[in-house]
Amino acid sequence: MSATFDRNERPEYDGVLQKIADYVLTYEITSEEALKTARYCLMDTLGCGLLALRFPECTKHLGPIVEGTTVPHGARVPGTALRLDPVKAAWDIGCTIRWLDYNDTWLAAEWGHPSDNLGAILAVADHLSQKRVSEGKNPLTMRVVFESMIMAHEIQGVLALENSFNRVGLDHVLLVKVASTAVAAKLMGANREQMLSALSHAWVDGQALRTYRHAPNAGSRKSWAAGDATSRAVRLADIAMRGEMGIPGVLTAPQWGFYDVLFSKTNKDQKLKPPGKREFSLPQEFGSYVMENILFKISFPAEFHAQTAAEAAVKLHPEVRDRLEDIKTIVITTHESAIRIISKVGKLSNAADRDHCLQYMTAVPLIFGDLAAEHYEDDFHEANPIIDRLREKMEIVEEERYTEEYLEPAKRSIANAVQVFFKDGSSTEKAAVEYPLGHRRRRKEGIPLLEKKFRANLQTRFPIARCSQILGLFKDPDRLNRTPVDEFSKLFMI
Repeated sequence: MSATFDRNERPEYDGVLQKIADYVLTYEITSEEALKTARYCLMDTLGCGLLALRFPECTKHLGPIVEGTTVPHGARVPGTALRLDPVKAAWDIGCTIRWLDYNDTWLAAEWGHPSDNLGAILAVADHLSQKRVSEGKNPLTMRVVFESMIMAHEIQGVLALENSFNRVGLDHVLLVKVASTAVAAKLMGANREQMLSALSHAWVDGQALRTYRHAPNAGSRKSWAAGDATSRAVRLADIAMRGEMGIPGVLTAPQWGFYDVLFSKTNKDQKLKPPGKREFSLPQEFGSYVMENILFKISFPAEFHAQTAAEAAVKLHPEVRDRLEDIKTIVITTHESAIRIISKVGKLSNAADRDHCLQYMTAVPLIFGDLAAEHYEDDFHEANPIIDRLREKMEIVEEERYTEEYLEPAKRSIANAVQVFFKDGSSTEKAAVEYPLGHRRRRKEGIPLLEKKFRANLQTRFPIARCSQILGLFKDPDRLNRTPVDEFSKLFMI
């Protein structure tokens, strides 16, 4: 009988890790559109976090692990008085950002919310800036934050273009962990070996299952999962900076690597790569494409695949609001991804369940003409049984063109259409919306409303004078770029 053994030849770092490392360490951000969009992204993301502080289910998670802990040069959590170590600060910032499902979105073979990475970026940059000032050195500036955001968006977004982690049951916060690890390590001053080590540990980590986003297990973990991922990224970057060796073949090692262990499940209907292929596809070089094309949630705090359905429902509201009991059928025409992840029938158990239900997010604006965070809460749902009665009358239909153009690089549409049929045989028009308000194709229309959203969110937490000070800074890009990160973060303290 012949012996079996593992050949112990330590490989070079996997090519994907090297591409990410070289991008982060050497790429120069020159795109003015990306920098401008990053400013809007920061503005909107911070506003989403401030709004989330109105919800006790979010704020119960915030603060130090050990009450009363004092941290020298502690990173600030916007909208609070908290000063925490960078690992817990990243968790708290990421939790508030994601809680209401209202920050930016990226949709491709995988989806996610690249501004989730801001938890790591702000926590590390604020802490390091304070530390540098205490040592008589120059602090980091907000220009560095914007460059870090662009790179984190790019890493997460390009990896998502043709690689579907959801199809093998993994949650997209895996990509938050990887992207945040890369930019956090760079902020900490990583060399190439340290960067590669940090990235390898991000991939070898146990990865979150996305069952907490789907029936029957949908729940509030989906609202803090990204904070957890970005916090873990800061910890892994710190471990690598202390000299921890990396795992070079973390992706490709036979039997034990990421591809064989976690990415080997195939789907017959997977059109994006040949069945059985166990490696990532990187269809384009890393640059600034993702930030330039990011989707903003302007109108509704709702899972993005339903944004255009909610917009179409608002259009139909004046026509149906007085005829709700006369409705026979509601037909929602949509794309495959929406059907797969947010189409639900039956009881919805909690707010996190409702804000990931296509039918619920269509019914509410049909009835009330709007969709707000409060509309997902238990008391609102219980007070309005008409919502579930309308859900029961809904039919979900896939439109192949919508599915195709959702993945088409030049379009990236997120189309939905809604049509209401009444018992007397009459019907509304088929209200179709192919590009949501936050899409790149609707920037001119959307940015003024994004600014209005930010102003309203600021006013939930700060007095008028402070709101004006912050808004004035955002309206002066050159001054904002030069602003030290520690001074910027101080503006958001209470």
